[in-house]
Amino acid sequence: MTSADLLVDAFGRIKENVHGAVADLTQEELTTRPDGTGNSIAWLIWHLTRVQDDHVADVAGLEQVWTAAGWAKRFDLPFDDAATGYGHSSADVAKLEGVTAQLLLDYFDAVHDQTIAYVSKLTDPDLPRVVDTRWNPPVTLGVRLISVIDDDIQHSGQAAYVRGLLLRRR
Repeated sequence: MTSADLLVDAFGRIKENVHGAVADLTQEELTTRPDGTGNSIAWLIWHLTRVQDDHVADVAGLEQVWTAAGWAKRFDLPFDDAATGYGHSSADVAKLEGVTAQLLLDYFDAVHDQTIAYVSKLTDPDLPRVVDTRWNPPVTLGVRLISVIDDDIQHSGQAAYVRGLLLRRR
């Protein structure tokens, strides 16, 4: 097994988690916010997808799927195209109320496809390449990809937890 195989597996698990968290939810369930102010499943999935899109496109030298494939226009959110959800307020989270499960999953799948196309070609010597010098120590490609995986696993787990809360109400 290679590093690329491990990365493909990890990103594949994120896809399973995302689809599992969103499957068969109503529009109301998708945008319900725990205690009225928590992050909705719609926001969590949008955010984790935007982070993956932003970070992987950056290290791969690609344009983000968000802008390259017209997803920003399809979502029609009142955010700058560069927004990933980092630092969003409760009011910002509420702005995803009109987003559908299909739109979220279609965008996620497009980002996933671009991610897999990139990471499946990586070799071990690629991973120590420095991709961000704003940190001490500088961030390598391997560390950046693990950071994205960690962030996405956490947020998809949060979405699954919210889903569990919602399904108890059915």
